[in-house]
Amino acid sequence: MATIGQVIKKLPRVFWIANFMELFERWAWYGMYNALALYLTLSRDTGALGFSDAEKGIIIGTGSMLLYFLPIITGAIADKIGYRKMLILSFLSYIAGYYMVGHFQSFGWVFFAYIFLATAGALFKPIISAVVAKTTDAETSSIGFGIFYMMVNIGGFIGPFIAGLVYELSWDYVFYISIAAIAVNFLIVLFLFREPDREEEDNGESLGTKILKAFENIIITLADWKYVLFLTIMVLFWTAFNQLYYTFPTFINDWVNFDKLSSSLGLAPGTITAVGLTSLDAFFIILLQLFISSVAMRFKPLHAMIVGIVILSGGLFFMFSSQNGWIVIFGILVFAIGEMASSPKFTEYVGRIAPPDKKALYMGTSFLPIAAAHFLAGLLSGKAYANIGARFTLLQKEVAARGLNIPQVGEHFTKNDYMKMAAEKMNMSPAEMTQYLWSHYHPNKVWLLYTGIALSAAFFLFLYDRYVLKGVDVSKNDDR
Repeated sequence: MATIGQVIKKLPRVFWIANFMELFERWAWYGMYNALALYLTLSRDTGALGFSDAEKGIIIGTGSMLLYFLPIITGAIADKIGYRKMLILSFLSYIAGYYMVGHFQSFGWVFFAYIFLATAGALFKPIISAVVAKTTDAETSSIGFGIFYMMVNIGGFIGPFIAGLVYELSWDYVFYISIAAIAVNFLIVLFLFREPDREEEDNGESLGTKILKAFENIIITLADWKYVLFLTIMVLFWTAFNQLYYTFPTFINDWVNFDKLSSSLGLAPGTITAVGLTSLDAFFIILLQLFISSVAMRFKPLHAMIVGIVILSGGLFFMFSSQNGWIVIFGILVFAIGEMASSPKFTEYVGRIAPPDKKALYMGTSFLPIAAAHFLAGLLSGKAYANIGARFTLLQKEVAARGLNIPQVGEHFTKNDYMKMAAEKMNMSPAEMTQYLWSHYHPNKVWLLYTGIALSAAFFLFLYDRYVLKGVDVSKNDDR
């Protein structure tokens, strides 16, 4: 049996080039994405946009849904026109998209810009995994995809970590850094990337015919009612999981005192930020994924998923139930452990239950619950969250209950102006006002919503395993 070093040496040059492009693309994306909820909702006098939580949910939920749905189409386009051309188009679109999201101001234009940016991501998403698949074989695929997953998380850590250091200086830096990371990729694809061999299976088919066939294949795959039921349950899991990006940054920005956390570590005030804290999820995955995977491999994929989702739900509890920064960090660690046990097993399970002649079809449709969950996560991070846990919305309720006369937020009266005036009229400091809202409205009870959704996914998977599959490990048997 070959050693890891011998296997790595067999990986071709284009494999490494593709993985470095994945790292920089994830750096750019997560640097922007982990900060996006704050950028959309923070007060305009901070350089952010001051949108409502509902508007934030619509923008991120709709765009991210398309990001995971459109690869069904963009994958067919890439096979038709070539990976290199598709990457060039993606990177040029990315650069324009990041610029537009960072410079447009109105809800309509920002919504359009994020849809455009998500489309750029959909152009990129199917390509690198396809390159990894084409440049590995039975001997090298496990290590190859492990390296790929590691690159995803390295980029997913670096991007938010840097964004967390710069966004309070200027939001422009967040978007320019993302543009710079994509510019590196643009240079790589122009001068270094050589397209791996693509199978020529066109048979004179037009692009439109290829796209229609992709949708026909989806319908064929979804005729498997057991598989459809499994995907439907997983929508719940991904909906709860996505709150890491949709709601968590705004929740901790509202309620957790980062200066106190920084002081306890001997750091200067402002060193730790909400965006920087979210990067810990990827950091913990980089440190622990191999160990967690070695434990999870001892269990059936479905059972590992159930346990992982239960652990992840515990992480959501700690992340959303406390103002103590250390408890929040512990919650991120627990969340990451649950993610490591469940998310990779989802992909593995789909690949193993798929009939040998339909594996590509099943893997393609595995993105459908992720797409649907992004849309639902957006809705739940909107009005539903605002009414339970958003500091500004709770303050508006308190102002109305007290009958205080404060102007509505507008072009010349920001959210920060509103909160400052409210604190003055309530004869409190801003910190005292925050504590009053926490004590009287209990925004931490939002954990019940998100943890409940995750636990329901685990419960329904348990019922699915016991009463639909009847305990049979279908991941070892294609004949179901």
